[in-house]
Amino acid sequence: MQDRSLSRRSVLASATVVAAGVTGLATAVPAAAHGRDKRLKKIVARMSLEAKVGQLFVPYFYGASAASPSEADQERNLRELGVRTVAELVAKYHLGGVILFSGWTNNIHDPRQVAELTNGVQRASLALPTPVPSLISVDQEHGANVRVGSGATQLPGAMALGAGGSLSDARTAGRISGTELAALGIHQNFAPVADVNVNPANPIINIRSFGADPREVGRVVAAQVTGYQRAGVVACAKHFPGHGDTGQDSHTELPVITHTREEWDRIDAPPFRAAIAAGVDSIMTAHLQVPALDPSNDPATLSPTILQGVLRGELGFDGVIVTDALNMAGVRTKYGDDRVPVLALKAGADQLLFPPDIDVAYHGVLSAVRDGEITEARLDESVLRILRLKDKVGLLDGSPFTSPREVDRVVGARKHLLAADRIAERTTTLLVNEEGTLPLRRGQRKLLVVGASPAFPTDGARSTVPELAAAFETLGFDTTHLVTGRTPDAAAIDAAVAAARGRDAVVVTTDNVGPASTQRTLVSRLLVTGVPVVHLAVRNPYDVAHLDGVRASLASYCWTEVELRAAARVIAGRVDPRGTLPVPVQRADDPARALFPAGHGLSYRR
Repeated sequence: MQDRSLSRRSVLASATVVAAGVTGLATAVPAAAHGRDKRLKKIVARMSLEAKVGQLFVPYFYGASAASPSEADQERNLRELGVRTVAELVAKYHLGGVILFSGWTNNIHDPRQVAELTNGVQRASLALPTPVPSLISVDQEHGANVRVGSGATQLPGAMALGAGGSLSDARTAGRISGTELAALGIHQNFAPVADVNVNPANPIINIRSFGADPREVGRVVAAQVTGYQRAGVVACAKHFPGHGDTGQDSHTELPVITHTREEWDRIDAPPFRAAIAAGVDSIMTAHLQVPALDPSNDPATLSPTILQGVLRGELGFDGVIVTDALNMAGVRTKYGDDRVPVLALKAGADQLLFPPDIDVAYHGVLSAVRDGEITEARLDESVLRILRLKDKVGLLDGSPFTSPREVDRVVGARKHLLAADRIAERTTTLLVNEEGTLPLRRGQRKLLVVGASPAFPTDGARSTVPELAAAFETLGFDTTHLVTGRTPDAAAIDAAVAAARGRDAVVVTTDNVGPASTQRTLVSRLLVTGVPVVHLAVRNPYDVAHLDGVRASLASYCWTEVELRAAARVIAGRVDPRGTLPVPVQRADDPARALFPAGHGLSYRR
C-alpha cells in the first residue's frame, strides 16, 4: 500500500499544467434555439406525468430483438424487469431511452441485428400515447471498453490515442465511431472518458483515460467530442467531477477523492472545461465523494453542490447530466433504490441510467412528483433537455429508423478499417530498445509468441496470444504460440522456455505485472535462454518497471485486434514506432522517481 501511495503522489505532483484559457462559460441563447424550445415545449405539454417521468430513464434489457427475443431472454426480462420484451418495457414505462450491452444482456451480435433491434425499439416508442423516439445508448469507448464488436470498426482506446498525440487522429476516431453508431440506430455514446489518470493503481479508469496531463487530456477529449457530434451522435464526457485518482472501483464501493479544491481545479476540472468549450452534449456523473467540493459525504451523483453549484454554476454547463449506472454500489451505500433516482434528479441530473429495479426507481420518482418533493416544473426542465438532444440528432425530424443498406455501406467500411490501422500504428510506443534489438532482422523469421492472453472485449473466443501470432503470420513470419496466462505456474514457464528453443526471437505479452507476479519469472526465464526477447505490455504501460533486463519493450495500451496488428507491424519494422507515453512510468524500487517520464518514446529513425 505504501508503494501505491508514493506512486500516486509522485504522478500527482507531476500534473502541474493548468487549463489556462479553457473556459466553459455559458453563452447567449440564439433566437433559433428559442424557436426550437417553443416547439419542444409543446411536446412536453402533451405528455402525461407518467410519460415525462419515463423520459428520464435509460434501463438495460435482455435480448437481441425488441419484440421477439429468445425464450431464455424473455424469462430473464420477466424475472428482472416484469415484462418479456423491451417493446413491452418501453410501453409500460414510457421510456426515453435504453442502453445496449454485449455479452451478458445478449443485445449485440452483428451490425444488421443491432439495426433491427434499434428499429424495433423505435417502433415501440412511436406507439406510445405521446410518440417520442428513443435515444438509444451504448458504452463504445473503444480499446478495453467496447460493446459493438464483430463487423464494426475497432479503434484504439483512450490511452493509445493519448500516446499518439494527434488531435486529428482523435477527432477522426470519434467521427468513424459516431458514423457507424448512427448507422446502427444508436445516437448516444457514453464517451469520451475525461478522467485524468494520475494514479497508476487506479482499478477502473487507467487505460480508459487519455493520460496524466490535464491539458493534454482536455485537448484530446475536445477532439473526440467534436468527432462524435459531427457524426450525429451525442457525446458524453465522464465521470464528473473526475475519477482519475481513485484506488477503489465505484462499481463495488464508494471511493473518496482527497484532492484539495486547488488540486481539483488544476487536475480534474480542465478536461471537463475543455469538453464544455467544445460543446459537449452530455456529461456523466461519478459515484464518488469529493469533500473539497462537497463535505456532505454524498456521492457526486446525488450532490446539488457539485452538479448544480460546480458543473452548471461554475463551469456553465447547460446540457444533459447523465448519472453513472444506478446499480453500482458507489451510489447505493446510503440510500434505498427508490430514493437514489429522486435524489439524483433533485441534485440536477436529467437522465437516470441503469436503475437496479426499474419499477422501484420509476415509481419512486413518480411519487416524489405527485407528493410535491419534486415540482413538475423541475421535471419539465430535464425532459426539455432530453428532447433537445433527440432533436439535435434528428430523431424528432423525420424517421428515426435506419436501413440495412445504410448499415452495409457504413459499418466496418474499408476506409474506416484502413484509417483505424493507420491511427493505431501511430500509438504503439517503443519504451526500450537496447543494442538495436528491434526491428526484427530479415533472418529472424521463426517466432514464438507467448504470455498473458486476455480475451477480446466483445469476443471471448478470441484472445491476445493467438491473434498476435496470426498478425505476425500475415507478415510472413513462421510463428508458434503458447498461452501461459496472467499467473503462469512452473509447468507453464518450463513449457515456454522449451518452446523458445530453436526460435529466432520470442515475443512475450504481459498484462498487469506486479511485484509478486509470476509473469516476471516467465520473462526472466526467457531472457536467460539467449533467444532475443521482445516484451509487449498489452494493457498498462507500467509493466516494464517490474521486468529487469528486457532489451526491447513496447506498450500497445490494449489487446484488441487493431492494436495487436499495429504492434506486430512495429516489431517487424514495417512501420516506425511513433507513440510516446501519455503517463509517467514510475520505478518499481522507488515509486517516487520516474523510470520513464511522460513523453518518452523511442524511434527506429533516431
